Amino acid sequence: MRKILIITFLTLTHISFSQSKADIERWEASSKRVNIIRDKWGIPHIFGKTDADCVFGLLYAQCEDDFQRVEMNYITMLGRTSEVKGEEHVYEDLLVKMVIDSAASVNDYNNSPDWMKKLLNAFADGVNYYLYKHPNVKPALLNAFKPWYPLTYTDGSISAIQTSNLTAKDIQNFYEGISSDLSHIKQKDHEQLIGSNGFAIAPSKSISGNAMLYINPHVTFYFRPEVHMMSEEGLNTYGAVTWGQFFVYQGFNEHCGWMHTSSEADVADLFEETIIKKNNELFYKQDNTLKPVKVYSVDISYKTNNGIIKKQFNVYSTHHGPVMAKEDDKWITMQSNNRSLNGLIQSWSRTKAKTFAEFKATMDLRENVSNNTVYADDQGNIAYWHGNFMPKRDIRFDWNDKVDGSTSATDWKGLHTVDETVHLYNPSNGWLQNCNSTPFTAAGPGVISKKKYPAYMAPDRENFRGINAVKLLSNSGKLDVNGLIKIGYDTYLSAFDILLPSLFSSTKTQIADNIKPDIMKAIQVLNEWDRRSSANSVATTIAIMWAERVLPYLMKDKKGDIDLTLELSRLLKEMPDNEKIYYLQDVLKKLKTDFGTWEVKWGDINRFQRIENKLSPHFDDAQPSIPSPFASSMWGSLPSFNSRSVDNTKKRYGYGGNSFICAVEFGKKIKAKSLLAGGESGDANSKHFKDQAEMYTKGQFKDVLFYKEDILKNTEEQYHPGERRK
Repeated sequence: MRKILIITFLTLTHISFSQSKADIERWEASSKRVNIIRDKWGIPHIFGKTDADCVFGLLYAQCEDDFQRVEMNYITMLGRTSEVKGEEHVYEDLLVKMVIDSAASVNDYNNSPDWMKKLLNAFADGVNYYLYKHPNVKPALLNAFKPWYPLTYTDGSISAIQTSNLTAKDIQNFYEGISSDLSHIKQKDHEQLIGSNGFAIAPSKSISGNAMLYINPHVTFYFRPEVHMMSEEGLNTYGAVTWGQFFVYQGFNEHCGWMHTSSEADVADLFEETIIKKNNELFYKQDNTLKPVKVYSVDISYKTNNGIIKKQFNVYSTHHGPVMAKEDDKWITMQSNNRSLNGLIQSWSRTKAKTFAEFKATMDLRENVSNNTVYADDQGNIAYWHGNFMPKRDIRFDWNDKVDGSTSATDWKGLHTVDETVHLYNPSNGWLQNCNSTPFTAAGPGVISKKKYPAYMAPDRENFRGINAVKLLSNSGKLDVNGLIKIGYDTYLSAFDILLPSLFSSTKTQIADNIKPDIMKAIQVLNEWDRRSSANSVATTIAIMWAERVLPYLMKDKKGDIDLTLELSRLLKEMPDNEKIYYLQDVLKKLKTDFGTWEVKWGDINRFQRIENKLSPHFDDAQPSIPSPFASSMWGSLPSFNSRSVDNTKKRYGYGGNSFICAVEFGKKIKAKSLLAGGESGDANSKHFKDQAEMYTKGQFKDVLFYKEDILKNTEEQYHPGERRK
């Protein structure tokens, strides 16, 4: 690594960029063609003459609701976080710049078809017009947005970068000459796999005879707002959009709907490279040939109290991709596909699909990298695709681990067609589901044959959510929208069907005489529990806090990915009984210390508190919050609510899980209900900051206003971008 420290005396204060007369005239002309109607929930319905007009209006409205989130997403994807947050983020930025090439994004913009270039220009114009009309808004870094920015972020998922579990720390180790232990690449962080739920219901399973779709992404709260776009060019799409992107990521139009769940399908691989130094030059070996290692410079700037400091890195790469780590004497490269023009084209085109054939044609672009897709339409079709971008590989190798880069046998061999990937269309049972679980139970066990597909296509394990979803959908009668929501809000914690019997049995061993009365009373409470999380349940509190201590114990020193639905019982048998009792005693002691009694209802400790979007947000026990009955999907709950104690709080606060939720019925007219975590606006002074908060904790959905006559009946304000709002 060459490292150059350059101290500049620029600060991160707002510097207005120069708007040309032509820019302002163009923005004003676009504004006149756009009408934004905010309904009684603050949801923006964007009406434009063209698709590009809608994009202009959408980005303007997004900036009104939460410019900071729009900007921060692009700061992240440009690899510039450390310019805002400091040196500790340098290697995160380097990771981003290694796998997302801004120069390639610019090139893709220049080579975009005219229709896409219009959308990209409208994206930049919408944000820049907002900044022009709001001079008091101080960007953290990006004072002017460029039309190529969306080409750094073409997927829409919560984790846009596929790294095969490599981390910024692994990259840092490489540049500091430290060998990494990469055993973690085969492990899954079960807390982070909070994922999403998608259900599709066929006409045979529907009371109305219409297909239905349940859209339930689990992400960090407020990650996506709810929007509606309608143009005279045939665009009419409703759903959730990731802040700063211009396409509806999960949603529906008049004819069809799509729900994405995060996939574990293998789309990024690690290669062990044999590096040879010869005449002061670096080569890597493949077959019997030495190939030169490519070297290029990457600059990372970071903020200090004295200004901006730059570090320069020499980034190395082979034909597989950039060098990301070192393990023993091998350099580790990564091959991935983290952004592409066709990926953005696919993301936009699916929002305008009118038929199953048209939607499948968008899938044939094969650039949807990180997502599974659950689909339903007004012709009664339901479908499921596990992944989309899927490289062909030699099945002799274990693609869940590093592979030998010195043989061409491990090179990718093109892409699988969509029909070659794991998929299912219109199953006879009348329903499909995915909860970030194995695709082989998408329509119940055995409907999709695992033997037909190579292991790298679907390494996903089953999880307790998937088990619960299959059980509920298999046993339900015919459903309407409300029935579908009821299934989606089932709070049964199926993991405790395995966890609790093990705890109960531990009290019947030789240590039973030493068990204190409080512990036996707690055991009785758990024994009488129906295993559903609820705000009034003491058992929910005890069970979850106990399991949160037990699970790390069980997973300690375990290598590779473990299917807890299969292995949990075995792991519990290996755990000493006195340890199980000890952790329960620890929970009761903690509750007594914090609350004066261990008999604490789940809703008294598990809270929903919406806080402002700041660089360092914090929860506060002294500030208002409301009880949440929901629990983490890790334990099998379909409505996910991940919470924890932070910042010295005694109570625990939700930070992720159910975010935008929507149930849609496709017929002659769309019928849909939706719900947001908190509310549409990121402005704490807006009445739409938390006007859905109580509804959220009670699962009370609002009617989606999809048709203009309904929108007008429920209008709160109507304006052109740039006009002063009420």
